[in-house]
Amino acid sequence: MLVVTVAFLITGNLVGAGILGLPVNTGIDGFIPSLIGMLIFGGAMFFTAVVLGKEASENQDSNFNYPSLYQKYLGGAGKWVAIMANMLILYGLLTAYLTGGTTIVTSLFGLEKYSVFVLGGIFLLLTGLTLLGTNIIRKYNALLMILLWGSFAIIVFMAEKHIKPVRLLHTDWGFFPVAIPIIVTSFHFHNIIPNVCKSLEWKMSTIWKAMLAGMIIGYVMNAIWIEVGVGSLPLEGSTDSIIYAYKHNIPATVPMSSVIHSKSFVSCSMLFALLAIMTSYIANGLGLTGFNKDLVENFLKKSNRWLVAALTFIPPLVISYFFPNIFLKAINLVGGIGIVVLFGILPSIIAIIKFKSKSLKALAVFMLLLFSAVFLFQAAEELGLIKLTPKAEHVKSNVLKHMKKDSDAPKADKNSEKANGKERAPATNEKQ
Repeated sequence: MLVVTVAFLITGNLVGAGILGLPVNTGIDGFIPSLIGMLIFGGAMFFTAVVLGKEASENQDSNFNYPSLYQKYLGGAGKWVAIMANMLILYGLLTAYLTGGTTIVTSLFGLEKYSVFVLGGIFLLLTGLTLLGTNIIRKYNALLMILLWGSFAIIVFMAEKHIKPVRLLHTDWGFFPVAIPIIVTSFHFHNIIPNVCKSLEWKMSTIWKAMLAGMIIGYVMNAIWIEVGVGSLPLEGSTDSIIYAYKHNIPATVPMSSVIHSKSFVSCSMLFALLAIMTSYIANGLGLTGFNKDLVENFLKKSNRWLVAALTFIPPLVISYFFPNIFLKAINLVGGIGIVVLFGILPSIIAIIKFKSKSLKALAVFMLLLFSAVFLFQAAEELGLIKLTPKAEHVKSNVLKHMKKDSDAPKADKNSEKANGKERAPATNEKQ
């Protein structure tokens, strides 16, 4: 029973800002490529989770932390790489939560002119809850999870009625690398691995089972969410399309609320999105607060709660104020750089060092190359060396091709249309 409880805890940690962007970033490359991508990188993240879980179980230390772990194997360089990657993850996620929450509220209620005030309100609410500490999580966690899963089930049920199966047939493998960072983010729970191991009494035989079960549930949940998002939204041609949302860094629940004209859907989708953001903001905010507390005490040799709070929450607020439309960009940076380094590349190096079996060592090398490729692509994209954009003509040709196959209407004879001077002009603004 404890394994099941921990598995659901892991799944709960997978539900955050990543899931809100999944149908947008994965929708352009297509539903099938996304399922395959989640299988590959979900498996890779499970591999590194087992490596880190094994390390935590061997140490059996309540104060187990990743910078110290990487220093043990890779020296001072490993420690500082881990610290910088961890800071990028935590600050990036807090920024994504603030900008994503603001976008959702302003878009659904038409408050774009008051976005600064919405941002301020969300910041005060989320930061205030975080500063209250872990007590609020313990006290209301069950209720929050029930509301989160319940609202998710409702919006999925309502969205299923608007799915057009033809939209699930679109594929664009050339755009697949862009979807990888958000897929990696959606399978990131590694920050709670020490707690998971402690809860399961450091027994790897049950730890890996709980991890696997939690990630499988997360995979199914992500797959269903991508299906309803991709299936219900047009790919291009309108402000409610996937490509428009991608270009403007908009969470998937916003265009879905516009397509599915229902007050119930709007209410439930907002509840789901804000609960996912709130629970993740509090968890990551507490993690960053602890990190900054250690930093202040070790370097400034003093304890100052308000300085720690300012160092933790003011930078994300400032970034969100000056760059309000970076929701998806922030997640891509977190996943493609921070998570890939801290919970992909570095654990793979540890596995190469520790594993004795040639087959396991070869698997670790493959994982290192896989994560390194993601890192190099994302770094090149951030530096402007690579720029992948949705190819509109390719999209249109795919849309028209699949719509033609899916159509049940009788096809008019082309020659008769010519004879009557009614030959149809090529569609240029056809929606999927």
